[in-house]
Amino acid sequence: MLPDTFSCCAGGKNPVYWWKMFFWKGEFIMKFKDMPYERVDYEKTAKKLQALTEKVRNAATGEELWAVHQEYYQVYKDMADAMTIAHIRHDADTSDEFYMAEQNYYDETEPKLYNLLNGYKKALYESPLRSFMEEKIGRVAFATMDNAIKSMDESVIGLMQEENALTTEYNKLIASARIPFDGQELNLSLMRPYLTDSDRSVRRRAWKAYSDYFLTVSDKLDEIYDKLVKNRTAQAKAMGCDNFVELGYRRMNRNSYGRQDVENFRRQVKEVFVPFAEKVHEIRRKRLGLDKLSYIDNEVYFLNGNPAPFGTPEEILKSGQEMYTELSPETKEFFDFMMENELFDVFGRKTKKQGGYMTYLYNYGSPFIFANFNGTSGDVDVITHECGHAFQGFVSGKDPVIEHADITMETAEIHSMSMEFFTNPWMERFFGDRSGDFLAMQLEDAIRFVPYGTMVDEFQQTVYENPELSPAERRQVWSRLEKEYMPHLDYEGDPFFSKGGFWQKQQHIYNSPFYYIDYVLAQTCAFQYKVWMEKDYKEAWKSYLALCRLSAGKFYQEMLREVGLKVPFEDGYFEEIVAKLSEKLGL
Repeated sequence: MLPDTFSCCAGGKNPVYWWKMFFWKGEFIMKFKDMPYERVDYEKTAKKLQALTEKVRNAATGEELWAVHQEYYQVYKDMADAMTIAHIRHDADTSDEFYMAEQNYYDETEPKLYNLLNGYKKALYESPLRSFMEEKIGRVAFATMDNAIKSMDESVIGLMQEENALTTEYNKLIASARIPFDGQELNLSLMRPYLTDSDRSVRRRAWKAYSDYFLTVSDKLDEIYDKLVKNRTAQAKAMGCDNFVELGYRRMNRNSYGRQDVENFRRQVKEVFVPFAEKVHEIRRKRLGLDKLSYIDNEVYFLNGNPAPFGTPEEILKSGQEMYTELSPETKEFFDFMMENELFDVFGRKTKKQGGYMTYLYNYGSPFIFANFNGTSGDVDVITHECGHAFQGFVSGKDPVIEHADITMETAEIHSMSMEFFTNPWMERFFGDRSGDFLAMQLEDAIRFVPYGTMVDEFQQTVYENPELSPAERRQVWSRLEKEYMPHLDYEGDPFFSKGGFWQKQQHIYNSPFYYIDYVLAQTCAFQYKVWMEKDYKEAWKSYLALCRLSAGKFYQEMLREVGLKVPFEDGYFEEIVAKLSEKLGL
């Protein structure tokens, strides 16, 4: 299953700790556990950024402006790294009082810092020397600045602080879930093996326990989301937008396409891909020997259960290291670096935040992967999906232009989802004689995801275009969309899920509005690589590596075409993909 994945930025380095570093390829590196943390001092940082903003306004030559921008890079990296270290350590143990206080501090301070960053970007954007800077950092960087400038100003800082507090409240509530099951007390992540158990009676009991938990917190989740919708709508109005859809697109840095492109993509999913996905569900129904697929079967692919990786979590990481050693010289260097510097936190713990992500520490040139191993195939997805993100960050991280790291997520997710397919030849190492089952499940699951992910996007657009909807009306919207995108689904009258509640477990809907369609766009590009690599693995990998190195140096459509991929928004896009996947599946 696709992890709850997102990328973010942050980190921090104090020279006093130089003795804990070691050399890697001629550079000083530090293990994550040894990275020092110091809270970002708002007043000091504000003075630095304000002084740099004034220098931008007063710069007389392009060279002088570029020198100022180098100073800005260091201030930004120090600030971002400190925030990321605090973020990771808070997520690692949401009960840790010190980092809980730091998270609360950044919930308040981050919007003010971003406003200062925007002030600097606005001065740079409006500089008479802009053409010189465009030569240095590229056109995409200035399109991204334009989105950032139009996304916030001082008038919405208070609302952004409230929004941060609400998402933190949601994440804490989800992380604190304690579900009694079979004499144990499990969090949502640790419930997953039971939700996909080969024994249907176990699955049914597990889903009931899961549903019962959400029933106990549903009103609170409704309350949090209702406040988020109203808050984000107020921010949009303050920024001159009709509704949050427009502002949400800016904040997702849609710098080369808009709502109409996405709506055309969604139309094609409904018309072309949903009927195909339903045929794939029918294959699974017959394989499971069921008269009808129930919601308790939605993520189960084989009568004897989904293939699970063998070995301990440590052994899975070791197998991952062996796999990437064989895949390419670049992936070997990357994974060795990650293991040597202990840049994985993937073991499940009761007080750990749910989900997973990759993030990046600028001063250390270090990606970091956060996840929750739970004994399912999702553990291997971490080694492939999140490592796809991290690998891209590793190979492009030495780019001296920091703006090239502002990669849009529909591109970033191509790196992760395609890596899932590029690592297919090594799956026997994780699944043994069930590797064939895993590969079948992986492809069918990716196909299953496209309608669901697209539905999440349409749900969010509907909600934010109609912010006055009540919680009950939002559930009705979700139920209606489920019938359009996943007509096979049967909740059997479950008191929570049959009432349109499933979306409340989808963290992106609360934390990162309009992110989810990026997964879908990327998944369809990963399908292109899947078809390509089976025809010519070497050339497909060459294209993938080029895409990773391009980072955010070019606009989305330009990058896709440059590496030989088709653009998802174009009419007729799905016909070829569906035809090739249907052929592969014998449909």
